[in-house]
Amino acid sequence: MKRTLEGTKRKRQNVSGFMARMSTPGGRRTLNRRRARGRHVIAIQAKKRA
Repeated sequence: MKRTLEGTKRKRQNVSGFMARMSTPGGRRTLNRRRARGRHVIAIQAKKRA
């Protein structure tokens, strides 16, 4: 049986991926804040399929 709430990779990328962040001024501020904090990952990235 599947769980109630399951996300999709495409939606996750569209909402909070790097290109989505870069497309708006607020998103660019978010990336800059994360860079300033020294985050290793500044935006989510789709996992590579084997």
